[in-house]
Amino acid sequence: MPDVDINALGDQIANLTLKQAKELSDYIKEKYGIEPAAGGAVMMAAPGAGPAAAAEVAQTEFDVVMTSFGDKKLDVVKIVKNLTGASLMDAKKLVEGVPAKIKEKVSKEDAEKVKAELAAAGATVEIK
Repeated sequence: MPDVDINALGDQIANLTLKQAKELSDYIKEKYGIEPAAGGAVMMAAPGAGPAAAAEVAQTEFDVVMTSFGDKKLDVVKIVKNLTGASLMDAKKLVEGVPAKIKEKVSKEDAEKVKAELAAAGATVEIK
């Protein structure tokens, strides 16, 4: 169990307003050179807003997951090789290991392009 000081600090951070969270982020970046991970390390919601407020934040990064390679496995393997830059053998293993993440943390537009390219070759693809 975390120590009492850690619990108190966690409570303080969880209760920050969005403005205060931004100020804290800027301070840590300026003072210590620490930047949040891509997409932000922590998502803050206004106190009392609950999970509904956090759910309203638009998703900006998507994963492209192939769930089936269809009837044209060789065509799908070639596309996966080109998309991922993997060797032919690695692309084949990825395709045969469905469900498989083909691309991670890409924009909605890029995810749609990858999905369309794979679907055109007969694969079944989901964007998550």
